[in-house]
Amino acid sequence: MATQELHSNPHFYSAKAKRLHLCQGLVGDCWFLAALQALTLHQDILSRVIPLNQSFTEKYAGIFRFWFWHFGKWVPVVADDRLPVSEAGQLVFVSSTYKNLFWGALLEKAYAKLSGSYEDLQCEQVSEALVDFTGGLTMTINLAEAPGKLWDILTRATYSRTQIGLQTHSRERALKNGLVPGHAYTLTGIRKVTSKRGPAYLIKLQNPWGRVEWKGDWSDSSSVWELLSPKEKILLLRKDDDGEFWMALQDFKAHFMLLVICKLSPGLLSQEVGQKWSYTMLEGRWEKGTTAGGPKKSPLDTFWKNPQFLLLVWRPQEGRKFQMPCSMLVSLLQKPRHRHRNKKPHLAIGFYLFRVAQLLPSVLYPQSYDDQRRLPPKSFWKNAPLNWPETFLREKEVSRELWLEPGTYVIVPCTSESRQESEFVLRVLCRKHVFYEIGRNSSVVFSKETVDQSEGQDEFFTKLFEKHPEINAVQLQKILNHMPWSGLRSEQPLFSLEACQGILALLDLNASGTVSIQEFRDPWKQLMLYQEVFHKQDTNRSGCLNWAQLRAAMRDTGIVLSDDVCRLMLIRYGGPDLQMDVVSFVRLMLRVENMEDFFQNLTQDGKGIYLQKPEWLTMTLYPEKAGRSSALAEDSAYGPRVAFG
Repeated sequence: MATQELHSNPHFYSAKAKRLHLCQGLVGDCWFLAALQALTLHQDILSRVIPLNQSFTEKYAGIFRFWFWHFGKWVPVVADDRLPVSEAGQLVFVSSTYKNLFWGALLEKAYAKLSGSYEDLQCEQVSEALVDFTGGLTMTINLAEAPGKLWDILTRATYSRTQIGLQTHSRERALKNGLVPGHAYTLTGIRKVTSKRGPAYLIKLQNPWGRVEWKGDWSDSSSVWELLSPKEKILLLRKDDDGEFWMALQDFKAHFMLLVICKLSPGLLSQEVGQKWSYTMLEGRWEKGTTAGGPKKSPLDTFWKNPQFLLLVWRPQEGRKFQMPCSMLVSLLQKPRHRHRNKKPHLAIGFYLFRVAQLLPSVLYPQSYDDQRRLPPKSFWKNAPLNWPETFLREKEVSRELWLEPGTYVIVPCTSESRQESEFVLRVLCRKHVFYEIGRNSSVVFSKETVDQSEGQDEFFTKLFEKHPEINAVQLQKILNHMPWSGLRSEQPLFSLEACQGILALLDLNASGTVSIQEFRDPWKQLMLYQEVFHKQDTNRSGCLNWAQLRAAMRDTGIVLSDDVCRLMLIRYGGPDLQMDVVSFVRLMLRVENMEDFFQNLTQDGKGIYLQKPEWLTMTLYPEKAGRSSALAEDSAYGPRVAFG
């Protein structure tokens, strides 16, 4: 039935309806509603999924458009406004408590179209809808095995861009405490309070039905609210039958089964402030007879045939005194094997992580294999992985938070049994990394030279600085023009003296005109990373990057620029044909790193910086030195400041 037949004055969406106000229909898709409830907490994401400028009056054509993140791409789904109704003329599926609002019902119809049918929305996981609505990476915590730092995790999650869904234990009978068995909820807030009995850790939850609430301690009618100060009680307690309620952390852990955190930014992974993160997504396939190798069981298995992905992890502060592992999130997402998501169940999937330094000694003779870029079976026989699936999970997405030392790793995704076919998406979120599949447009060849280069770096530094404790621009030029650049697809890059003077100015901490080993070690790692990123994006092996390749390369390093700024960078650092070679790319990236550090050192609020006149002049006339001039900010005798924001 068309919406005009259901109501004389239909509206698509109303900003006045602050809460979800949707009612579940015949399909058991409370997980869909719980994810949708979390979506309403982020208006910008909500408007991405549901363009809110659509209406039944202006430019109305009987259809509505929605957007979903579908295995790496945002895809539009168009649905007409004819909705299933019962014999009594009532909506069969999702409806609104406001009888003239239809955005929820139309969104559910579009999502059912994407999934195959309304039937395919039956009894799925809240994590699936969270990913489809946001493109975020999910982390699922079994609350029966919850870590001791659960409150800290929830604190960081609620104060960063995350969406959080929950699921109760599946039981046949309704619970006397008011919770619905096998039901999905949304976490909307947390609060630590001080009662007369001591501190209490409270969780705020929302039932997407908009009714039926928890009846235990800290519920709307609970007497424990009297233990709080009147001010705090007034601030927190709302005695409305609206499906939203508070409960204590210990009750939360006891009565809920799964906690799903969908990360929209990397803030949950680390408490570091002002740090760049980069995100990489690659697609792969398990094919019977070629890449469906199955799990690692014995030397005779086919595990080595699985797709292999090289991961280079690097931390800008690697040369600093106190080393900390790099935090990262790895997500393996399998694609459905049938248009109808419930026709074929998910495969049991997982992934292994290996440190390349352990594998390289056994990969010195790859010529006996069809693809010389892949790791052969012998490399996996005697080397235990750093991470492996304790159990293979039949989930759409399997993710793992890892803490890795800077270095080179190999990720091997697989199914629980060999010869099982499916497509997948592998995603990595990390501070600094390069990530690509071995053997597919890859510039990495595992050889003795690779081993020597990996293991001989410290020896290189020692010999270099024994001969020259301090190097100047001329010596730097000789080093860069004679060093072995790994993965070259074009001619050896040639650094001019002018380019080396610019690079030296960025590295020269004490304005001496030279650089020491302490000043050079970290930038050396940066140079290695930048040339690797450059050659990864130089797919046509021209030795230069065009605008699209430059933007992709910068994104690989964790820097996302607007189209206009990226074009300006190409004009400033590229050639007359608007192509950028590796030397110019390295100079650009070192400058960007330097200026970002400068901003983070001087900003007071993360939004703007305030410069005194000498700082402004230095930044204008000698931008390479701008990052070193921040010490001037300590001396108020330099006069008025100039604000930038």
